[in-house]
Amino acid sequence: MSGLFGVVSDTNCSETLFYGTDYHSHLGTQFGGMVVLGEEFVRQIHDLSQSQFKSKFFEDCREMKGNKGIGVISACDEQPIYLNSKFGPFCLVTTGIIENADELAAKLLKKGISFAEVSSKAVNTTELIAKLINQGNDLVDGIEKMFAAIEGSCSLLLLNRAGIHIARDRLGYTPLVVGRSNDAWAVTSESSAFPNLGFETVKHVGPGEILLINEDGVVQRRPSRKQVHQTCSFLWIYTGFPASCYEGVNVEVVRERSGRLLARRDTDIDVDVVAGVPDSGLAHGLGYAMESGKPFRRPLVKYTPGYGRSYTPPSQRTRDLIAKMKLIPIREVIEGNSVVVCEDSIVRGTQLKNFAIKKLWDCGAREIHVRAACPPLMFPCRFELSTRSIDELAARKAIRKIEGHDILDVSEYLDPTSEKYAQMVEVIRQDLGVTTLRYQTVDDMVEAIGQPRNRLCLYCWTGQCPKAACRKTAIDIVETKKRSGKSKATEVDPLQQQMW
Repeated sequence: MSGLFGVVSDTNCSETLFYGTDYHSHLGTQFGGMVVLGEEFVRQIHDLSQSQFKSKFFEDCREMKGNKGIGVISACDEQPIYLNSKFGPFCLVTTGIIENADELAAKLLKKGISFAEVSSKAVNTTELIAKLINQGNDLVDGIEKMFAAIEGSCSLLLLNRAGIHIARDRLGYTPLVVGRSNDAWAVTSESSAFPNLGFETVKHVGPGEILLINEDGVVQRRPSRKQVHQTCSFLWIYTGFPASCYEGVNVEVVRERSGRLLARRDTDIDVDVVAGVPDSGLAHGLGYAMESGKPFRRPLVKYTPGYGRSYTPPSQRTRDLIAKMKLIPIREVIEGNSVVVCEDSIVRGTQLKNFAIKKLWDCGAREIHVRAACPPLMFPCRFELSTRSIDELAARKAIRKIEGHDILDVSEYLDPTSEKYAQMVEVIRQDLGVTTLRYQTVDDMVEAIGQPRNRLCLYCWTGQCPKAACRKTAIDIVETKKRSGKSKATEVDPLQQQMW
């Protein structure tokens, strides 16, 4: 997932843009980019894979002059993209995943439209979005036609002389929030970027809504598509920053409620210490401690400087290195104690096993009870850069071990009351090497978030998504990838074809 920030000010906006964009560093690790529009566009893009945003852009910020600008912390593509279009020049930043990107790019190439940017040997997604928008009758029409053409999700900020055009993806998967200060308007993926910069939230952008902010304020160009709404549940459970609010619901509060619900189901264990895996697991652990009455302590602490999230880097080697180096155990807190460890999720399981649990055992833990704040992840995300392969998921590996091969129908494994589910969790527990393992249920996770179930994306856990997001069935997608040699999968779950 990438993080977006934009600002329109009465004066030079570069410093606000710099700090506002930096507040999204937890969302991406590959590239950072800023563009400011004054007399002309001034744009900078830097590789962040081995450095932090502030160090790369500090000097650039001093040279950028203009009263409006957009920035991005990107999970994969280099952006912002500049396009001298038929509507005049504009710059663009995006977040999302376009599943039919190759197909759309091929159609544009047949029309004689070329691509200048290449990312990971494929077309740069943000450039593709820019070229699709350029097919419209005007910018707003182009954005709507782009929404209609893509499969997946895309939220964007588009900067031109008129101001910043804001468009949230048509399903509302990725949030965008508008704020106001005394002399500026801003838009952000994370509302936590606002308080220290003097902004107050004035609007949560709706699914498919298109706005324009400029020196005169906010203008709605297209209304929200309120009939379809599926905000990513993982934002509250793991991805989002604790101080952020999505749809008016705070992340830290959700995680505390999640921990409380985990504790209420634990009636058969007696522990000495409650803990959370830093950083996002801490609030889940705090909630568990508040509900259980057991002391919250920090057996594992994160060495923050220089180490971001181990979830976001694209390579497993980099993820493992970060996970190993950033968590430091405290033997004096661990030794001889029975510990409940709250974790936001178990994706692959390798980092939790090798770089958290092992450190607890090595420091003399008596028992380790792992509590995951979301259900077992069963399906790769189709809307953002997240888990991209069924084969890598811990739950799928466990099912393969139980059945002896991949299976088509995993519905029994989705039911937390079934024997198959219990077998799957036991296999994962044994692989992790912990005393007990329990997952949050889907119902409890929805209760913790506090939004209606039909307004949340639960695809990673249920395999279900709205028809508007899944025009192709899972079989169509896998067959296409098999023909192109991009997938080793030979079977597809029927549940991946279910629609709301």
